[in-house]
Amino acid sequence: MISFSQKNVAILGLGIEGQDICRFLIKNPRPDGRGFRFLGIKKKAKITVFDQKTASELGKIVKTLKGRGVKFKLGKKYLKNGLEGFDIIFRSPAFKTSLPAITKAKKKGSKTSSATELFFKTCPAKIIGVTGTKGKGTTSTLIYKILKRAGKRVFLAGNIGQPMLTLLPKLDRKSWVVLELSSFQLQDLNFSPHIAVVLFITSEHLDYHHDTKEYIRAKSNIVRHQNKNDLAILNADNPTSSSFARLTPAKILYFSRQKKVNGATTINGKIILDNKIIGPVKNLKLRGEHNRDNINAAITTANSIGINKKIIKKEIFSFKGLEHRLELVTTIRKISFYNDSFSTTPETAIAAIRAFREPIILIAGGSEKGSNYNQLGKEISKSTVKTLILIGLTAKHIRKAVKLAKFKGEIIYRPGRMEKIVKIAFQKAKPNSVILLSPACASFDMFKNYKDRGDQFKKNVKKINEEKTL
Repeated sequence: MISFSQKNVAILGLGIEGQDICRFLIKNPRPDGRGFRFLGIKKKAKITVFDQKTASELGKIVKTLKGRGVKFKLGKKYLKNGLEGFDIIFRSPAFKTSLPAITKAKKKGSKTSSATELFFKTCPAKIIGVTGTKGKGTTSTLIYKILKRAGKRVFLAGNIGQPMLTLLPKLDRKSWVVLELSSFQLQDLNFSPHIAVVLFITSEHLDYHHDTKEYIRAKSNIVRHQNKNDLAILNADNPTSSSFARLTPAKILYFSRQKKVNGATTINGKIILDNKIIGPVKNLKLRGEHNRDNINAAITTANSIGINKKIIKKEIFSFKGLEHRLELVTTIRKISFYNDSFSTTPETAIAAIRAFREPIILIAGGSEKGSNYNQLGKEISKSTVKTLILIGLTAKHIRKAVKLAKFKGEIIYRPGRMEKIVKIAFQKAKPNSVILLSPACASFDMFKNYKDRGDQFKKNVKKINEEKTL
């Protein structure tokens, strides 16, 4: 068992992962995996948390952890004295590996780690890791649900589900853990899961990564440390994903929505696995061509560990997707409302638009991420979008892009708060049409975050539904 006894430990960031590491170090997992036991004061790690937020901003957790002996360096000058002298530095995803304070400390002998690495080192269960530019959460959740329906002892963690380290007391060698893994978590990870699932990979997070090459290199760690007994499940239609086959000694399975492969595929409107038809695409509740990748990846994964095809079929045809990700809110007078607030890039909005053949009233716009909207403008112009409601700071950029692409529909420019936005959308919609919130942008100009944006959308749709049913 890993020992942190008397170690000087720095934890960068007191978000979900930072708190998870604190709890792990304050308590210690029993070697037999049957829960936690408190260590004596003399045996505890010496923990210091670094965060640019103040104690008042972080809230009650600071007082709680101080009571457990944790020290804090907080505020704007939280790294004033550097990180030299610490045995181990735990980096939360928000902190770049290239942070000067980390670089200097490593030169002086400090080691770096993360909650993800610590979990891989201590986890007795079999791990299924899922990564990709988009679709990680949907695919991870679907794999989890299939395994759970099959009666497996399975847990969901990573960027979705529970914090990883809190799961450790519940796990044994018969358990399964499904992890949604971001490039931030994979970047300096020296471990790979037993089953690595790689979805579509394109360029993203270039505000964090130095360039696309660094981003892809981070993603590739999901397969780089596998062995010949492991399994890599790759997207055959995406050159970057399929290129990972060269980086691992593991057995390779592919999924596709374009051609026949050794995993699940979608051909002529049918989902096919092992030359057998699982069912027709039209019966899926999960909308969108991009979601065929997620479904095929989940099917291939479940089949690879021996899950009965009947169980797989039941789950994929009942799965409705995740909240805020092309989520069907309700249908009022044959008008369907979809909440895709998780869409914060032009690429995800394009995928959402392509999910529908029906006329669309599209709500788009938000805070700035430095995106280029020209492709989105072209997609809107050739799609079934009839009315475009633009909101937020990026409204002017999207309007410019659609005008350049000669969009012939109606543009409603920055109408105000969400209540008014939803009312206008409903007024413009006709029976058998779709009202789609797929912003293509971040949310921080008008909302707390994408969840708040989606929740406000759903709240105001509910109001309309109640008014129309009185």
